[in-house]
Amino acid sequence: MKVVIIGGGPAGMMSAIEACKKGNDVILLEKNNKLGKKLLITGKGRCNITSSLNIDDFIKNVPGNGKFLYSSFNAFTNKDIINFLEEEGLKVKEERGNRIFPVTDKSQDVLNCFEKKLKKLNVKIYYNLNVSEILVNEENIVEGVKIERKIKDELITSQKSKAKDQNEATKVVKETIKADKVILATGGKSYPLTGSNGDGYNLAKNLGHTITKIKPSLVPLETYEKDICKNLQGLSLKNVKIKIIDNLKNKEIYEDFGEMLFTHFGVSGPIVLSSSAHLVRYKNIEDLLKNENIKLKIDLKPALTEEQLDLRILRDFEEFKNKSFKNSLDKLLPQKLIPVVIKISKIDENIKVNSITKEQRQKLVKVLKGFELTIKDFRPIEEAIITSGGINLKEVHPKTMESKIVKNLYFAGEILDVDAYTGGFNLQIAYSTGYVAGQNT
Repeated sequence: MKVVIIGGGPAGMMSAIEACKKGNDVILLEKNNKLGKKLLITGKGRCNITSSLNIDDFIKNVPGNGKFLYSSFNAFTNKDIINFLEEEGLKVKEERGNRIFPVTDKSQDVLNCFEKKLKKLNVKIYYNLNVSEILVNEENIVEGVKIERKIKDELITSQKSKAKDQNEATKVVKETIKADKVILATGGKSYPLTGSNGDGYNLAKNLGHTITKIKPSLVPLETYEKDICKNLQGLSLKNVKIKIIDNLKNKEIYEDFGEMLFTHFGVSGPIVLSSSAHLVRYKNIEDLLKNENIKLKIDLKPALTEEQLDLRILRDFEEFKNKSFKNSLDKLLPQKLIPVVIKISKIDENIKVNSITKEQRQKLVKVLKGFELTIKDFRPIEEAIITSGGINLKEVHPKTMESKIVKNLYFAGEILDVDAYTGGFNLQIAYSTGYVAGQNT
């Protein structure tokens, strides 16, 4: 059979590999001039391949429709992707938070493994083209795809031979590629510069599929307290605890521990990104954000109780008893954070520490254990790591990834309405769904 795969990211590449192993004639179509552009920027260019957690725990880390992935995760596990890479000559290592990386710390080496396997299997790869339509017959069965590609227009080029823009003289050629089966793996709308501009949604929509609301996930958050965050811009806090709270209901929405970062617009970093994946699904979130009802509370000293922290501060004050308050916190806090904490605590920065009252000290403890910001909004989807929303899962068979609407059409990866926390889970979704789609062609 002839199988056409649209999209050359990890889901598309895995689909192509598995479809080829099944004895199919496989064509992989990529709109960019190379494969895996988004894969290359994952993990800050190091590629967080997957997680070492038990595969049963993966679903707990997929707030967006995790149960749909039960069959896929068990068909192709985290151990399977590690074995795949090691068979292609790339060793991996485990880091904090169960994160798996290549030992080389280069995402290019992960991509190289996929490309080597595709080459061994003789998968045909066509670059720099756009798929404008998936073709189906009267019985709603896939029969091919329409593509558009730019080629040099020799006539225009010869006429403009003396012009500086002669290399830009192109024309669009439209062609049809026949196919028995098509796998749609074009990704979502996050990081559009990598090619994920959402065009796959339109291809599916034109065939009768519904697309759930597209939102940014794993995305930095904006705060109302921009001046505070701007003063702290670039400050990274490790081993802090955060809570996202619905202030209207006094309800905790999310809690996490790890690393975060202050930016000129608000907050970012791993635990903030993961909180956004939870927050984006919270009921009436747009209204709550607009009315300043979503609070971010940061525990700057989670290893200490309030009583222990108070004793710690007392020890520091004893050591710096002849110094002013602003010069007594160097051992407790990063330099950038000190003037901000002082301002929020409303303690005179020039007061001698031996003059600070118990009530003032307790106010300081409260600030350190509950440094509060108000969440204003999510950053744009262009800055999101992953897309929340996509192909409605009620229209997809979870065991095969085949469309319930169009026969012989399959989906894989971020185009589906599934998304996870940071830590390698989203890439595992791509491998696993790509594997299942390819296996069932």
